[in-house]
Amino acid sequence: MTEITAPLSDRSVSFHTSDAAEKRLRARYAAEKRFKAYGVIAIAFAVSMLAILLFTLFRTGISAFWQTEMQLEVTFDAAVVDPKGTGNPADWDRGAFQGLANEALYKAFPEVTGRTDRRELRGLLSPVAGAFLVNYALENPAVVGQTVKVWLPTSDGINQIAKGNIDRTLPESNRPVNDTQLGYLDRMESQGAIRTAFNSTFFSASDSNYPELAGILGATVGTLLTMVVTILLSLPISVAAAVYLEEFAPKNRLTELIEVNINNLAAVPSIVFGLLGLAMFLNFFGMPRSSPLVGGMVLALLVLPTIIIASRAALKAVPPSIREAALGMGASKLQTVMHHVLPLAMPGIMTGTIIAMAHALGETAPLLMIGMNAFVTAPPTGFLDSSSALPVQVYIWADKPERGFVELTSAAILVLLTFLVAMNATAIYFRKKFERRW
Repeated sequence: MTEITAPLSDRSVSFHTSDAAEKRLRARYAAEKRFKAYGVIAIAFAVSMLAILLFTLFRTGISAFWQTEMQLEVTFDAAVVDPKGTGNPADWDRGAFQGLANEALYKAFPEVTGRTDRRELRGLLSPVAGAFLVNYALENPAVVGQTVKVWLPTSDGINQIAKGNIDRTLPESNRPVNDTQLGYLDRMESQGAIRTAFNSTFFSASDSNYPELAGILGATVGTLLTMVVTILLSLPISVAAAVYLEEFAPKNRLTELIEVNINNLAAVPSIVFGLLGLAMFLNFFGMPRSSPLVGGMVLALLVLPTIIIASRAALKAVPPSIREAALGMGASKLQTVMHHVLPLAMPGIMTGTIIAMAHALGETAPLLMIGMNAFVTAPPTGFLDSSSALPVQVYIWADKPERGFVELTSAAILVLLTFLVAMNATAIYFRKKFERRW
């Protein structure tokens, strides 16, 4: 019996066009579509979570950039403000200015005379309104001895009610402002003596126990000083280590061990570096606690592995032909690296450095371990002064019970995110501008 077989060409066409082949092809296409759908869903989920976070922060923190103020006729009695009569602002009794603010409030409500009633009336005005009066008098010394209208900050409760952060229709026991104080507020509003103004104090003041007096200036200055120390220490050491390991170090077990440890250090929790800084810099060397110098040194240790890894990757990206051409022209190994390889790798090194600094900018745990959560009411003037930092300031405010600190916390996070976005945008700009395609 003779077996009849189809030609090879016919069998090939039959194999690829059979129902089984089409089924396999449809399965592959379906799997590809599912994979793409999973990727789109993952990206959409991540973007939606980020959008929810930003929306929540913006909705909560935007009101922190505004402060409710009350206009009062303040009499700057010279006998009270300047009891020595010298006319020198340095001799003023600054503790008396709060009393001037309270007297102006009593004058606006002359019918309120009882001790308890006046205590409730004072609840409309910030308990630190006297500090704003002092600043106003320092800017306008001629007001001493005169009666002028001044806009003063309201208390935190009134501020939150006026901005709508607290529902005034809640039961009296559930809000910080009682019905009597709401009546006083409505009366002042009807007279045009209540307004919402830009809260410049948020940017020009440091930390305070009162939300209306608290700001981020001290934390911002402390952060900048800390970042200066971090970049000055980490960048030269990291680049030098990367150049040596990549270009000069012999390939043996010792260098392999060093490389493994550098990679492992990049994954160590940040609080471990804080413990190291506490044990070494503070306890052993006795350096000043809460200072930007110590904070910068700790953060420099934190970002060293990251910058070294990024620098080595940038050096590896330089084509070997560059090295070979330089050596062929008679350049030494050091000249080849310093004059040719390193300049070409610098954009990648700077990109990695900026990203590492952005990482350091958002760190809190190491700074808490070295005491940078101290209550500092003035910006630091040097690297050895006690200071705070923006992420630590966020941590401190988030732990405060007053409603005003809730919006201040969100506003400080928005400022911190702005710095982070700016630093990452700078890294992208440098990468795009100086990127070389080989």
